Amino acid sequence: MPPIPLVLVHGHPFDHTMWRPQLTAFSATRRVLAPDLRGYGASPPSPGITAFEQFAQDIEALLDASDVETCVLGGLSMGGQIVMDCYRRFPDRVRGLVLADTFPAAETPEGVRARHAMADRLLREGMRGYADEVLEKMVTPYADAEVKAHVHRMMTATAPQAAAAALRARAARPDYRDLLTRVTVPALVVVGADDEYTPVSDAEAMHAALPDSTLRVIAGAAHLPNLERPAEFDEALGKFLARMDACP
Repeated sequence: MPPIPLVLVHGHPFDHTMWRPQLTAFSATRRVLAPDLRGYGASPPSPGITAFEQFAQDIEALLDASDVETCVLGGLSMGGQIVMDCYRRFPDRVRGLVLADTFPAAETPEGVRARHAMADRLLREGMRGYADEVLEKMVTPYADAEVKAHVHRMMTATAPQAAAAALRARAARPDYRDLLTRVTVPALVVVGADDEYTPVSDAEAMHAALPDSTLRVIAGAAHLPNLERPAEFDEALGKFLARMDACP
């Protein structure tokens, strides 16, 4: 049996290059797809408010277009929530889940207001001020300078209209907590030990809810452990993929 394809979904407001270390590490041994979500990176701009489930529809269309019948599906932050929506829509095509620095709950009323307010701000001011403010939450203050520069470039290169549309869609996304209790495939839950956006407690709750999951907390990393500590992240992902390849 050939190795299972791996599909990686980036977070907000990034693009597929956030998976550069993983593309380098795993593309030699298996098929790895890491698309730009609609409105991000090189994908076309997304007009208006994007319904959150459209992201999952786009991933399914990518699987069809790429002749990928089943895969291990992974995502970070918003990408992890998109992965959950994918599992909700087409569980039979998902052999394993990788949920990194994400959380399953729907937005609180305060969170809805905050996302809409941020969307308004990005449309009004652009991305640079936001990127400057959150850089040392996305990665730790002591992160490698090139990693910091890469993260900042991704954020400032994102079109404000696309980022705002995704924020509004994210504000209205469903609650995936019950779904996690009904997942029938293995899952890997990963989180940076210093992540302020999705703290370790969120990862522990997902690990407890999932019927078959492994939890990996990566020291010395914030919201993007795959970039900040790629060796540790890839070790955890590699072990999980080896387990998936060995499954009948």
